[in-house]
Amino acid sequence: MTPDEIRATLTLCLMASFADGEKHDREREQIRQVAEGLAGDQAINLPGLYQDVLLRRVALADVLARLSNPEARQLAYEMIVCVCDADGHTSPKEDAFLAQVRQAWGMGGGSFEQQAQAVADAPLQSPLPEASLPPGLAVPHPAAVDPLTSQGAAAQRRPSTLSRTEMDSKILKASILNGAIELLPENLSTLAIIPLQMRLVYQIGQSYGYDLDRGHIKDFLAALGVGLTSQYLEEAGRKLLSGLLGKKGKGLLGGLGRQAVSSGMSFASTYALGHVANQYYAGGRQLSTAMIKNAYEHVMQDGRQLQERYMPQIQETARGLNTAKILSMVRGG
Repeated sequence: MTPDEIRATLTLCLMASFADGEKHDREREQIRQVAEGLAGDQAINLPGLYQDVLLRRVALADVLARLSNPEARQLAYEMIVCVCDADGHTSPKEDAFLAQVRQAWGMGGGSFEQQAQAVADAPLQSPLPEASLPPGLAVPHPAAVDPLTSQGAAAQRRPSTLSRTEMDSKILKASILNGAIELLPENLSTLAIIPLQMRLVYQIGQSYGYDLDRGHIKDFLAALGVGLTSQYLEEAGRKLLSGLLGKKGKGLLGGLGRQAVSSGMSFASTYALGHVANQYYAGGRQLSTAMIKNAYEHVMQDGRQLQERYMPQIQETARGLNTAKILSMVRGG
């Protein structure tokens, strides 16, 4: 894709993220931070695109006209479908936005929308798919969550059905799997990371006797500073800017694949999310938002450093994945 096509695609994604008009100020701030974080390539002025969209200085028809290539249009459309579905549902306003795009480009609705909705609505109760670990591989425990353990001791700490070693292993396997999914070029693969992270939180809470619902888990992620829409934008945007989509995706386990692991967020965010959730539910959900958010940021740093150590496992797991297999895993197959 040309730089102008990339700018147009990312502009559409930002327009889709605000299409429902229901974004909380906190989510708007997260999307702004994503735009700034993705602006490493100065040819793509993402903070400027964000301002143009937020202040309505850009018209949808003008953006759509900049994408004339059928392949570029299909890629952009799939991305905005996933943006709309990232928070678990597509609102009527988002449906109307997607319909405008389809009409302008002469596209019909199809199976992609249905597949994306199935991924977004994946049941929390299904088994959590996990990557396999070779015998003897070290399973770390982040020191950054230990202060939460001592704070939780002030209240009645809840017992878990998993030992510390079993919990650490579960979180690491889920992190490796999501890191592997991030290497795949398809938009549905990127969208699948979010429900798998939510399922990890659900099963961690379940191990402490909590029967969580989707709304609670979304609130927990938001308390950590993790917005579902902004997370998809970040992961998909990094792939797009790295040239991992389209024809270049064929080399995803070569140099570009290594770049995705080093710059992507899925391994680190899953790792941090799992460990902070473990301490939160172990402490009877008594820990303050400030404490768990601070711990999340510190464990994220640990996760980024661990990516390189577990890169062989991430890449090996990616070699055994494809979109069909990921869809089956997300749906509980």
